[in-house]
Amino acid sequence: MSDILAIYVLWLRDIKHYWYDKIRIFASLGQPLLILFVLGTALTPTLQGGVSFSKYIFPGVISMTVLFTSIFSAISIVWDREFGFLKEVLVAPISRWSIVAGKALGGSTVAVMQGAIMLFMAPLVGVELNLLIIVKSILAMFIIALAMNSLGIVIAARMKEMEGFQMVVNFIIMPLFFLSGALFPTDKLPQWLLLLNRFDPLTYGVDLLRKTIIGISNFHSIINIGVLLVFTLIMFSIAVFEFNISE
Repeated sequence: MSDILAIYVLWLRDIKHYWYDKIRIFASLGQPLLILFVLGTALTPTLQGGVSFSKYIFPGVISMTVLFTSIFSAISIVWDREFGFLKEVLVAPISRWSIVAGKALGGSTVAVMQGAIMLFMAPLVGVELNLLIIVKSILAMFIIALAMNSLGIVIAARMKEMEGFQMVVNFIIMPLFFLSGALFPTDKLPQWLLLLNRFDPLTYGVDLLRKTIIGISNFHSIINIGVLLVFTLIMFSIAVFEFNISE
């Protein structure tokens, strides 16, 4: 019971931090909106199925929002370490997996909330939504967020300073995003770049969300979900191990 309560408390703490930081909510929409409406408007090719470029990159821009929000949510671990809160959590009579689970669920929920704001801008790019698409999209965003936030927790687990976390994340996050095919079709990529695309876990998240929203995909949804869940399990296990050897 103490582990379940710990998960809830850590989850609720992240949600409250997000909810009361209104500037963060709106500021984090700037880059996705810039890409969607500037790049999407400037480049106007018609892609497979007669889909406009802005409509094609819309799921990718949502994935970008989820990626950035979920990974950077893990910076709170570094912040908590600097100010002593993490040490208090680590000495509490709770298991390490509950700490990781609470942070992962909190960061993922925040990322889904941020992604949902972008999702409801779909009519602005000509994407039609219905209740089923909204529900499936939110579930897809949560799976993506859980995978990416688990990666962020692994990075933050041993970091002592926020500057170091930001440097490592910036080194990882941009290749993850640009190699995923979020902003371009991958069918004409050279072989070496296509190989990197297939090893990028975000590739399968973008493909899952694109299939859900506009019906275009390169892989079956089961493959996309399976890859993301396996990646999440691996990252979660590494994060638990990292916390087990933490101070």
